[in-house]
Amino acid sequence: MQVRDILTAHQVSVASEQEGVVRSKTDALRRLAALLAAGQPGVKADEIERVLGERERLQSTGVGSGVAIPHGAMEGVDRLIGAVLICPKPIDFDAIDGAPVSILVAVIGPKRATGEHLKTLARISRLLRDETFRRRLLGASTGRAAFELIAAEEGRSVS
Repeated sequence: MQVRDILTAHQVSVASEQEGVVRSKTDALRRLAALLAAGQPGVKADEIERVLGERERLQSTGVGSGVAIPHGAMEGVDRLIGAVLICPKPIDFDAIDGAPVSILVAVIGPKRATGEHLKTLARISRLLRDETFRRRLLGASTGRAAFELIAAEEGRSVS
C-alpha cells in the first residue's frame, strides 16, 4: 500500500491564510483530525484528535528534518486513513532534532491492523527522507498540488 492509497486530495491541506494558519501543535492535530474524519464517515474529528493527542503525550511524533508523523489506532475505523498538513510557517512540535515542523502526515487505522499500520509509517518515512522532495512539497500552494506531488513521487519510487 502506498501513501497515496490512504489519501484523497481533500485530505491534504496547506496551512495558509486562505485555508487557515496553524500556529501550534494543538492547532495542527485539530486540523489533521478534521482531515482524517473526512476520510472515515461516522468517526468524529474530536475522537481522532483525542487519540492523536494521547500518542503525542507518550512521545512526540516529530521525527526530524521538519517532519512529524502523528498516528494512532481506534475503534470504528475500518481501514487506514491518512491526512497531510503543510505548514509554510513551521511550528514547534517537540521533534527529536529540536527543529520546528513544516510537513505533517497523520495516519489513523483500526486497532487490528498493526502490521499494515507500521508498514505505512515506514513508507511515509522513506518518502519524506528525500530533502528535495520535502522542499517541493513545501512549495505546494494548495492541498491538491501537494497531493499531486505525493502521487507523482510515489509513481517514480521503486519499492
